[in-house]
Amino acid sequence: MSPVPSSRSAEAAAAAAAVQGVEADLMIELPGREPVAARVYGQRAKSDTAPLVLHFHGGTFVCGGLDNGRNVGRLLAGAGAVVVSLAYPLVPFPEPIEVGYAALEWLYKQRTKLGGKGALVYLAGEEAGGNLAAAVALIARDRAHPPVAGQILLSPMLDPCAGTASLRKATNDAPECRWASGWEKYLSCPSNATHPYAVPSGSLRLSALAPALVLVGQDDAMRDEAMTFAGRLRAAGIEVTSSVLPGAANWPKALYDPENEGCRDCAANVQQHFREFFSATTPPPPAAPEPS
Repeated sequence: MSPVPSSRSAEAAAAAAAVQGVEADLMIELPGREPVAARVYGQRAKSDTAPLVLHFHGGTFVCGGLDNGRNVGRLLAGAGAVVVSLAYPLVPFPEPIEVGYAALEWLYKQRTKLGGKGALVYLAGEEAGGNLAAAVALIARDRAHPPVAGQILLSPMLDPCAGTASLRKATNDAPECRWASGWEKYLSCPSNATHPYAVPSGSLRLSALAPALVLVGQDDAMRDEAMTFAGRLRAAGIEVTSSVLPGAANWPKALYDPENEGCRDCAANVQQHFREFFSATTPPPPAAPEPS
């Protein structure tokens, strides 16, 4: 990775990385907050426009960092996107999502420099990062800015009270597991468990959200809660593409384990889902005026 530039040069460093196709670390300066670390993946041709993705790495709210976002960052970049992966603070709710939303506003302001003219902005995340992506999508809708073209949720942690068959199988019915421990520390107090930004699956209003792509593995602990959320989004009138990937072994760990090469057997499948989602959520170019 390249040296981390100062926050004052973050915009220039990110733009240069997007054009040159290097993986560059930077510090993003956010109004009223400490600068937050990020990493840029992907490349766009100077004359082209690329999807621009704000990515939240995996973990269980209390662990992980930029290296844990490497696998998904590279998969998204391989599908044609420019990705800014965020090292969100590993502290209790609501600070991570407020930092995430501030980073989304920053990214939207830089969209032309990073993605090209007319670049659309997306949210993406795996496991705990999928929760944050879904939550920031809710905030962007409620605050009416910035526009979000889509949300990509990979094995998202969405329900702290999940007693689903997929979770029970993954934990062998153990009463304590890393997901439960992560939820406990993230929510910090019982009342937060009822807040839709902390627990997106509990939101009573899912209308008017960005289209969603929801992907899980066949033996994924988060499989059932993610598919339930996809169904609720559809019922609310949201365009949703969801899939259980048969070749996605060891999900969600394979997505964020820096010692793992990700899902080598399913990478082509995942990238095809990404490409099709970007294509489906990109408006067609305006028709050329007819000659008079």
